[in-house]
Amino acid sequence: MNESPTSRREFIQTSTAATAVGAVAFPALLRAAPNSDKLRIGFIGCGGRGTGAAAQALKADSNVELWAMGDAFPEPIERSLAAVKSAVKDDKKFNVASDRKFVGIDAFEKVIKSGVDLVILTSPPGFRPGHLRAAVEAGKHVFTEKPMATDAPGVRSVIESVKIAKQKNLAVVAGFCWRYDYAKRAVFGKMLDGSIGDIRAVYGTYLTGPVKPMPPASARPAGMSDLEWMTRNWYNFTWLSGDGLVEQAIHTVDWMMWAMKDQAPVSCTATGGRQIKAEGGNIFDHISVAYEWPGGVRGFVAQRQITGCYGENSFYAMGTKGNAYIHRGAFTTDLAGERNWKYEGPTPDMYQVEHDELFASIRAGKPLNDGDRMVTSTMAGIMGRMAGYTGQQVTWEMALNSKEEIAPQNLRDWNGKVEVPPLALPGRTKFI
Repeated sequence: MNESPTSRREFIQTSTAATAVGAVAFPALLRAAPNSDKLRIGFIGCGGRGTGAAAQALKADSNVELWAMGDAFPEPIERSLAAVKSAVKDDKKFNVASDRKFVGIDAFEKVIKSGVDLVILTSPPGFRPGHLRAAVEAGKHVFTEKPMATDAPGVRSVIESVKIAKQKNLAVVAGFCWRYDYAKRAVFGKMLDGSIGDIRAVYGTYLTGPVKPMPPASARPAGMSDLEWMTRNWYNFTWLSGDGLVEQAIHTVDWMMWAMKDQAPVSCTATGGRQIKAEGGNIFDHISVAYEWPGGVRGFVAQRQITGCYGENSFYAMGTKGNAYIHRGAFTTDLAGERNWKYEGPTPDMYQVEHDELFASIRAGKPLNDGDRMVTSTMAGIMGRMAGYTGQQVTWEMALNSKEEIAPQNLRDWNGKVEVPPLALPGRTKFI
């Protein structure tokens, strides 16, 4: 892990900024051509999103098979396998022997060592940096869900993993699924090709309900370790999920970063807190972040995950010649508000597209690598959380070089020690 200070300029120079051409390419739906090499897939983290990703991977290519599965707990594996078989309906693509169904906190290592060619990483995000490093060091192609880390040390580890993947010519496709959505590619193309002029401000919303409400302490089985209890309720702990901003609204942050050509913001401020009390857990249930770029360009993200409130997941970009919208469709307007373009093209499933293009790139010998932009978006989300939790203005350099390590590394068993800080109090919680 590189502990040397990293400047915003250095970070941008070593990242692949999304250009107006590259970021909005609008390829036809790709299907990987079969060849003599069967690709074996390993699946780590057998929850709902992982189950969907495994099914999409098996549908993306005619010469693949599900070879190994791993999860922290035994219950999800058979349930997930049955769901994937129901979705794929091709027995030839399933070869998961009983001795390749791995259970435990170290299951990821066993899946990676089982003879797979590609791994799907869908465990809670706090484990992601370690899982990704193990995969690329072992020479495996990767599909990894978002976010890629929950703290700055984790992000710095992922930066190094991305470098390793590039050196080994490995695919790293990120679960920022909207980047693979045809309508979003088209509307962001309008933002980036000058159709609405220079972007001066963007505003994104992620207003919805909680993913997994924290159960009462009375629901905890007798004898269950702290680590197991937290992992089973992972969304409610910052070290595991990153907070709702970093785990869920990170998609909205990624929209903002896409519009900003994946250039790191200069600084941000934020407000947020916990409105609905819960027994245990330490995440906010709402936060709003204001980001700034050079030249006074601003970006705003509003996240709230509270039951019974107004819901919206939209994005608005304001340019010098017009505006662009992701709100009940994808369209642009002139400055007077008159609509002048609307996306009306094909709308294939974006989750499937990301896997179709992943496998096609491997077959073509030109593996996709989303590493640079996935790191930037993840770090921008963590930066916003830092500002919200501390109540301070946080610069990119401060955030990226933070020494606060909330995700413990090298946990080997369920009795591993994890210290969870109390709910943050802006103005009192210190930036580290």
